[in-house]
Amino acid sequence: MNPAEIDAAKLLLARLGFRPEDLIGSADRARPIPTFSEYVDDLQAAVPPGTRRAYGPYWHRIVNEWGHRRLTEPTHLEIREIIERTKQQAVVRRNSRGGRSAAEHMVNALRALYRQAEADGHIPQADNPAQHIVKPRRLPNNRRAIPDHLLAEINRVAASTGNDPELDTLILRLHIETACRRSGALALRPQDLDREQCLIQLREKGGTTRWQPVSPTLMASLIQHIERGAAEGEQLLRYRTGAPITGRRYDYIWNRIGKHLRPVATQQITAHWLRHTTLTWVERHFGYAVARAFAGHAEFSGHAGATLTYVRATVQEVSDALAAMTGENHPMASPRDNSSPATAA
Repeated sequence: MNPAEIDAAKLLLARLGFRPEDLIGSADRARPIPTFSEYVDDLQAAVPPGTRRAYGPYWHRIVNEWGHRRLTEPTHLEIREIIERTKQQAVVRRNSRGGRSAAEHMVNALRALYRQAEADGHIPQADNPAQHIVKPRRLPNNRRAIPDHLLAEINRVAASTGNDPELDTLILRLHIETACRRSGALALRPQDLDREQCLIQLREKGGTTRWQPVSPTLMASLIQHIERGAAEGEQLLRYRTGAPITGRRYDYIWNRIGKHLRPVATQQITAHWLRHTTLTWVERHFGYAVARAFAGHAEFSGHAGATLTYVRATVQEVSDALAAMTGENHPMASPRDNSSPATAA
């Protein structure tokens, strides 16, 4: 198109009351909005595995109910209804809290879906229904530190029952010493062991990584466990057959312990309670900053004060806490007065 034709087109648009930008916007609006079935398939392929595990079941439910519909079709009332149905139809367990967790996960799944749809230009920000979704108020967490006598009984039952006590005691000690999450234990590889400094690299939710001190005893057990067949880049924790464990092993451990110890079954104690137990002990004896570093919590979060920028704990301080908790010297800990009794967890 030559300059004269371009000027003529601009003049025609001006007389009609249009701008060139209006035509571009019209072309964008003419783009067909995908259905939930089409969009969720693309969305699941684009998100990390952790996000897919958390939201996948809820996106699948959305597709089952609205798969043939366009993203813009459901009303605010229909969105509230699907959240409420998810809450009412949640699987009832002994530790269930009326389906609140299921409803909360559905809200998060809807928000994630519509947030991406907005970013892709399928929904204007002003029309994003996720802005009006109210998440159920979260109830206080029931988890707490396990009393010393019950923790000792849990370790005793794990070591004296089951089809692989060696594996189970290793798993429990790993969680007690490091306060790691289950995902961190399952992701541990032989190459994550720093044998000289007694450190392990934990890779947990949100893509976070940290080097966590462990006792020489635990390090020796982890090294010995590699003999079950884990290669450098493979999962370390394995059955005697050489197959890597999954989250089902945790279910087996706590169901078995619960059959021997009523409080474990009644209160639905799991490995995450061990994290609470260790971090509570560390906070009481070494303060908040060390407990925060021990936990591997994000350095900057919305509710954390800026002071943490200046008082964050070092690996040596975390090692000091571990040495006091286990009663074992650690290569990275400060020199201890061996005449002072070590505090046991």
